[in-house]
Amino acid sequence: MGVFVFLPLVLPLTAWPIARLAEQHLHPRTATRLLTGVAAVMALCSTVCLALVMVVGTAQLPGNPLPDGWSDPEVRAAVRYDEVVGKAAIPALCAVVVASARELWRHGRVRRRAHRALAALPGTEVAVLPDEAPYAYALPGRRRGRVVVTTALLERLAPAERRALFAHERAHLAARHHRFLLAVRLAALANPFLRPLRTAVTYTAERWADEEAARTVGCRRTVAHAIGKAALVSRGTPAATLAGLAAPGPVPRRVAALLGPAPAVRDWPPVFTSVGLAVWAAAAGTAVSAMSSANAAVTMFLVLRAATPL
Repeated sequence: MGVFVFLPLVLPLTAWPIARLAEQHLHPRTATRLLTGVAAVMALCSTVCLALVMVVGTAQLPGNPLPDGWSDPEVRAAVRYDEVVGKAAIPALCAVVVASARELWRHGRVRRRAHRALAALPGTEVAVLPDEAPYAYALPGRRRGRVVVTTALLERLAPAERRALFAHERAHLAARHHRFLLAVRLAALANPFLRPLRTAVTYTAERWADEEAARTVGCRRTVAHAIGKAALVSRGTPAATLAGLAAPGPVPRRVAALLGPAPAVRDWPPVFTSVGLAVWAAAAGTAVSAMSSANAAVTMFLVLRAATPL
């Protein structure tokens, strides 16, 4: 197994260039899907390898429930510096599991509280709250989601800007952007090297909804004005787990992108460009990460099977 078990822990560094370049040169839809896929695969691979190293470290602890043969020198030889990294992997993996479980619980709690708060309102697609705080967000649901907006925000927008607002939130619901955002948040918790991808997806998901709203409304400038007004009068959404028109992110960049031409729709950029090379580097890093984790898992399985007495 050798160093292959450690490669998925550091290979997310190969995705850093694409995290920035994808925002600038790829269509937001393509960038969101690409970055989320890379982050999810790399996070899974690094977690698998961390668990494999943890097994070796746990087997060295006195009184552990694992078979005695798993602490044999043959097993420990499969992981370099097993005495240090094996034991260090135990609290590291526990931290990953606890942080991921906490994020999932928090995500579910926010959604449950939001649905309970809207239970007394008519079951329409748009829920208008008589609230003095101006905000709007897309609330996903099992069957269908709802667009939640306050009267304070609607009063500050012109009729055309209101249509842009609703088109933006409906785009979040239609594309299930909350799943992309949750996936990259969990990936960043599993491996801190994936945080740039989480930041990038937070931005590209909003840009994706911006472009869909511009296509629906038929005027990019109207959507830009709606985003600018919403950002000035509101503080974003009530929770970071909910996507919205004034969600966290570089609003001036979103407005500037909408005031320019629409991005070209293409699934894969040209190879001999900066973004093309970055995409291939990220794809290569993801493939090597997957192969390394698979090799480490198979090797560890065979080693542990040979060390386990029948």
